[in-house]
Amino acid sequence: MTEENQLPLQIIAGFLDQLDSSLPGQELTAHGRLRLSQLIENELAAHLGLEPQAKTQQVTILLSDLRGFTQMSEQFPPADVIGLLNRYFTKMNSIIHDHEGVIDKFMGDAIMVLFGVHEERDDDLLRAIRCATHMQQAMDEINLGNREVGMPELFMGIGINTGEVVAGNVGSEYHSEFTVIGDQVNLASRVEAHSLRGQVLLSENSFTLAEESIEVASPRQVYIKGKRDPVNLYELKAVTRPDLIEVPSREIRRGPRVDVDFPFQFHAVEGKGVSEEAQQGHALDLSYSGLRGRVAFSVEQMSDLKLSLSGGMLAGEAEEIYAKVLSVVQQEQGCEVTMEFTSMPLAVDEVIRRYVDRIVEGS
Repeated sequence: MTEENQLPLQIIAGFLDQLDSSLPGQELTAHGRLRLSQLIENELAAHLGLEPQAKTQQVTILLSDLRGFTQMSEQFPPADVIGLLNRYFTKMNSIIHDHEGVIDKFMGDAIMVLFGVHEERDDDLLRAIRCATHMQQAMDEINLGNREVGMPELFMGIGINTGEVVAGNVGSEYHSEFTVIGDQVNLASRVEAHSLRGQVLLSENSFTLAEESIEVASPRQVYIKGKRDPVNLYELKAVTRPDLIEVPSREIRRGPRVDVDFPFQFHAVEGKGVSEEAQQGHALDLSYSGLRGRVAFSVEQMSDLKLSLSGGMLAGEAEEIYAKVLSVVQQEQGCEVTMEFTSMPLAVDEVIRRYVDRIVEGS
């Protein structure tokens, strides 16, 4: 709005302060205050014949999502699934409220939270990081409750990004909502997509801004849709200021693992040579560092193989891959094997990473 219309907006702020003081013990949350302020501002703008104003500002975006929830929900009655979700959201909402985050929206089992959208403060990013850490810690309590009612454990991935967004109302006269849009929101979504079970991942910008107050693992390079070069993502291990809070360690993670469906060929490595006879296999899932697949006959555990992968973007590219068989599970026809890549050209490594990253991002 123009300067001559600032007085009414100051009145809005004063009204909200009076409302807070008139409700002892029931003060408006940051989320509720923002929503109510936007509603009043929109009505005022309509009365004055003005368009509600959007603005560009820096915010920190926290996105969380449950891993494997869709598959799990198909195995239980709808009422049980809704009960589980409500217990989960109740706990997470409480934590977000304690850290003064603003819940932008729920998307199925995902939560989008904003820090700094209502009022920019110096500790917006650190509050988001501490919030994410407490959210991951709370999963122990959530899973204890799940086990008590016969439901499976849940695991959550969280992505955090800080950057400039456009904040304003989106919609029409029939329905609109206050939200944020822009490349930084998309990047936050990409970061979250790469987070593994129990993991909190930070974008390069969030890491740089919070570096002195956190502990992270070595950066992981991933290829993100819309960016030509790989970007660094940082797994949060702990927050060190103002006190130490550690992210629970859920499992050893070497990278994302995605479901795939394509054939591959392999040759047994014998001594310093490679057998001439090619055998056929079918890949079931793939990661940066290995794959799980089905083969027609048994191979020996800890044996070495030379692989040739095919399918989709890998066709004609992924040659000269060497792998070690880590496990063998006998089946009625052939066996299922898990193998770890031991050697491959850098160009092939890049092809596999791009392939996995694009599947992670749903493209």
